[in-house]
Amino acid sequence: MMKVGVINYGAGNLLSILNGLKRTGIETLVITNPVELKELDAVVIPGVGNFAHASGALEPFREIFRDIIKEGRYVLGICLGMQILFENSEEGVGEGLGALKGRVVRFSPEVKVPHMGWNTLDIIKQTQMTDGISDSDYFYFVHSYYATGLAGSHIVARTDYSVKFPSMIVKDSLVGVQFHPEKSSKNGVRVLQNFRDMISR
Repeated sequence: MMKVGVINYGAGNLLSILNGLKRTGIETLVITNPVELKELDAVVIPGVGNFAHASGALEPFREIFRDIIKEGRYVLGICLGMQILFENSEEGVGEGLGALKGRVVRFSPEVKVPHMGWNTLDIIKQTQMTDGISDSDYFYFVHSYYATGLAGSHIVARTDYSVKFPSMIVKDSLVGVQFHPEKSSKNGVRVLQNFRDMISR
């Protein structure tokens, strides 16, 4: 059986993502110690909160996380958990994990922030993560920042909110979603099922 760990770094929505993963049949461990990552097949980085806080809280995981990426083990970053995969953010001091080239920036002051509620994906690249998902399907978002500078080849879907920002990314074994699958009803469950199927190959 696959070993999947959810990193608990005080992001606030841990129970929601644990329940969401459980609905797909994924058995998860809550990870608080970086050493525990060594035994996992896949890692989930949840996230609601502040980039600078996440950067500091994840500092002890940084070195082992780099090893996980090099070894091709699977990683799913959700919302802030996706943003922390990048190099840095306008939101505050502190470095991201640097697994993805790019920077996280704030939405224009001309639009309502945070971007909160239901929105669709513009799927631009079919991957296993988009199986059963269409452009008309809605997902739940809550965020004030978005990723920029990412290589286009890694962008699977974009979402339009004054700008078209990456809302799903896949780079080798690294997956990021800007929306909250655990709050996105059946469409979110499908995304988590796709991740389950990806790591079970």
